[in-house]
Amino acid sequence: MTSLPIRPAPHTGPAAGEVIVDWFAGAARDLPWRRPGVDAWAVLVSEVMLQQTPVARVEPVWREWLARWPRPSALAAASPADVIRAWGKLGYPRRALRLREAAAAIAERHGDVVPSAVPELEALPGIGTYTARAVACFGHGQRQPVVDTNVRRVVARLVHGRAEAGTARAADLDDVAVLAPVDEQRAVRFSVAIMELGALVCVAGTPRCGTCPVRDRCAWRLAGSPAHDGPARRVQKFAGTDRQVRGRLLDVLRAAPEPVDAAALEPAWDDAVQRSRCLDSLLADGLVEQTEDGLFRLPA
Repeated sequence: MTSLPIRPAPHTGPAAGEVIVDWFAGAARDLPWRRPGVDAWAVLVSEVMLQQTPVARVEPVWREWLARWPRPSALAAASPADVIRAWGKLGYPRRALRLREAAAAIAERHGDVVPSAVPELEALPGIGTYTARAVACFGHGQRQPVVDTNVRRVVARLVHGRAEAGTARAADLDDVAVLAPVDEQRAVRFSVAIMELGALVCVAGTPRCGTCPVRDRCAWRLAGSPAHDGPARRVQKFAGTDRQVRGRLLDVLRAAPEPVDAAALEPAWDDAVQRSRCLDSLLADGLVEQTEDGLFRLPA
């Protein structure tokens, strides 16, 4: 297990983490992947699905996915086409194929059991530092700093007195580890609690400081809530982007029982140049394949 040293947090003290854990006990959303008895495989699936995707869209797909593929080996045995269809509208469908690759690696290397060590998790296809630590913590109950965008924003305000987190830093993990309670079980709860605080209260734009459990020790609030003085946050648009076009093309192929020709894809998007570019990118990503007679289908 990879862990970071425990030392007193600047300004806030270890009590801040304790307060956040206590707040979480009454404020936490009832999400199915947080319930007792949920194994590390179910946690891994949830973490991959939740990347850049709202909880409300993930929950029904997660339930169907686990009912269909309750173990990594079951997913590994599925066809890429079935996996892409099951992914549905979650977006960024390459995640589905990478999760299938990770499942195959778990089945082959780890006896169909999701490993608990962070380095072994990071060695799985498509699994980065955040997901590895999230699975080790939420799936295996290990003390781990788990840092996503929400957590970085809480730490930026609470500890550093900044309105926004800015660029990710190597020190982010240490910042979070410092805040965690000393008690092992409460430290595990803290990792999900601080994430929830950032998702529900310490939100981007207009935080709900009146309901924040650590508002009395927040460095940003005590400094008068200074405005962000760095580059403006980029808001990702969707309408008209290649992401939208790729999704439209995949929708056609998901619904098609047989391979289709290029003409069948034309109604998905009017701009022929953009449509062709996006189809080429789907082919390059392995999300679509072309048959010997020039038709298009999801990968077999």
